[in-house]
Amino acid sequence: MASKHWANVSQSLEGFQVRPSTTGRIVLPGVDVVRAGRAEPFLDSPPTLSSATVQWGGIALENYTTPAVFIPRHEHPEHFLHLVLRGTVKYEVSTKGRSQRFTSRPGTIFLLPRGTVDEVNWTGPTQRMAVAIHPLLLTKVLEETAHESDVELTEHWDLTDGHISALLQEMTADLDEGSPAGTIYGESLANTLAVYLLKRYATRPVTPIACKGGLPGYRLKLVLDFIANNLEESISLSQLATIAGMSPHYFSELFKQSTGCTPHNYVLVQRLERAKQRLRDPKCSVIEAGLDAGFQNASHFARIFRKLEGTTPSRFRADNVLRARS
Repeated sequence: MASKHWANVSQSLEGFQVRPSTTGRIVLPGVDVVRAGRAEPFLDSPPTLSSATVQWGGIALENYTTPAVFIPRHEHPEHFLHLVLRGTVKYEVSTKGRSQRFTSRPGTIFLLPRGTVDEVNWTGPTQRMAVAIHPLLLTKVLEETAHESDVELTEHWDLTDGHISALLQEMTADLDEGSPAGTIYGESLANTLAVYLLKRYATRPVTPIACKGGLPGYRLKLVLDFIANNLEESISLSQLATIAGMSPHYFSELFKQSTGCTPHNYVLVQRLERAKQRLRDPKCSVIEAGLDAGFQNASHFARIFRKLEGTTPSRFRADNVLRARS
């Protein structure tokens, strides 16, 4: 069944505006373009995979499998990344009054600043990934760019960059696995991507300063207490960075120095420990244990628990009940 996003392709440009989530983050409804003053999905067919259900802050990712297709003239309201996953196909780009012809291969990337107007004709089938990046993701990731209203990126139509490809494919893998740590891992990858774009592809490149020494003790305690008290909720990287009073990039670096692990790994480990604690209670069901620890559903909980603990939640619970009785 098509998503609500796809059922509302005729919404006005005003209705398209990105919306803040309940945590105050900017959440993009999908990878959209603007045609004739109206917001529409990037492609007519629905994506095979989407970040819409996870609601990462500042970024939307969609995967598509399409035949040969002509994408009519459109404008990108957000910064745009496009990665070809499969398909060696000729394509023609028309933009800024000129036409360019290329041949795509797995790894071919478009990097387009917001406001780019173009049309593209693909002569054969491809599997591709489309990514919309809100300007605030670039400006808020570092203290050095926090005063900027936007960051201008350079335009590329036939780019190969293994670092961008690896980050986008890791974001896809997180979605495929059901985002076991919640939004925080995808947002961590998005922030890493933002810093890389600032360093490599901004018209005025920005290099982050080296940060050392870890988080001050009182800030670390605030963050750890928040995580402990909110494991059953969706914890975002921007929330934790705000609590620490710094940008997401520097928070992530200093948090790892203080704890020995990344924020998303710490959250996932704490969720597993909470689940194991609940499973030791014979009155608590497996479903209750998973939900209390912040996992989406029983099957998601069981899959992640088995992957990381080497056994199922049911077996872990049964073994602990037997030990308690002996």
